[in-house]
Amino acid sequence: MVEYIIIVVLIAVSLITVFTFLSRAIGKKAAGATEALSQEEGQKAKSAADAISEDKIKQLGE
Repeated sequence: MVEYIIIVVLIAVSLITVFTFLSRAIGKKAAGATEALSQEEGQKAKSAADAISEDKIKQLGE
């Protein structure tokens, strides 16, 4: 049972790390898809994606 918990924790930590490094890219891709559906909402999504910085992401855990 302990081994499974360790595996789940390792997977969770690696997913958090990957999403931290890719958050800006993911945000820009989602903003592009939103813009394809709606110009006005897409502009809002793009500005929100551009506002993502690594400092904000690092402060989420605090």
